[in-house]
Amino acid sequence: MIDQPTAHGWAGLLPAGTLPHVEQLLASHAVTVRLSRPRRSKLGDHRPPVRGQGQHRITVNDNLNPYAFLTTLLHEIAHVNTWEKLRLRIRRYRPHGREWKREFEQILAPVVTGGMLPGDISDALGAFMRNPAAASCSDRRLMLTLARYDHEEPGRSRVEELAVGAVFRIDSGQVFRVSRRLRSRYQCFEVTTGREYRVHSLCRVEPLPASALKRRRKSALG
Repeated sequence: MIDQPTAHGWAGLLPAGTLPHVEQLLASHAVTVRLSRPRRSKLGDHRPPVRGQGQHRITVNDNLNPYAFLTTLLHEIAHVNTWEKLRLRIRRYRPHGREWKREFEQILAPVVTGGMLPGDISDALGAFMRNPAAASCSDRRLMLTLARYDHEEPGRSRVEELAVGAVFRIDSGQVFRVSRRLRSRYQCFEVTTGREYRVHSLCRVEPLPASALKRRRKSALG
């Protein structure tokens, strides 16, 4: 886990040449950055100091490629900067309102225009930062562009490539059945419990044969 922004701690996580920009941003406020195991619902998050005391806490999923890691980290740093600027001026503000969008655009611009990133990443981020969404994973073009730099894993498919009724397994070992598409996510049901989950359409999972569903049902019945 990373508890401080050091060159050793960031090794391999960020694209070449972007570390000085990140260090400069993090030096402005008391911030702890930690790696998290992959989460289905988010790539990263930010928690402000409790009652205004202590440090900001940022977590970023540890399975992201350097370009996705950088995008997520800057997203969360924009929350830190927005909180610091508005906490004494505005009692309540929208987490992804115009103030946050303006802050994110400002801290993203140097890496987009500074020649630090591949052309396709710069183009996708440039389009995204003109009106950033609450989550980068809701921007299909950006997600597909970032995904080009993922480490390819044999036997994996995106959820959107699976047919309705198909069965798949995620890294935690849970097995799901695909139901229907809901915008950028799919309604899926965990086979053992029947609980409903929303899984992003671009999430890479391990497809399973239909027989796996039958075995799971038999196991659940004892």
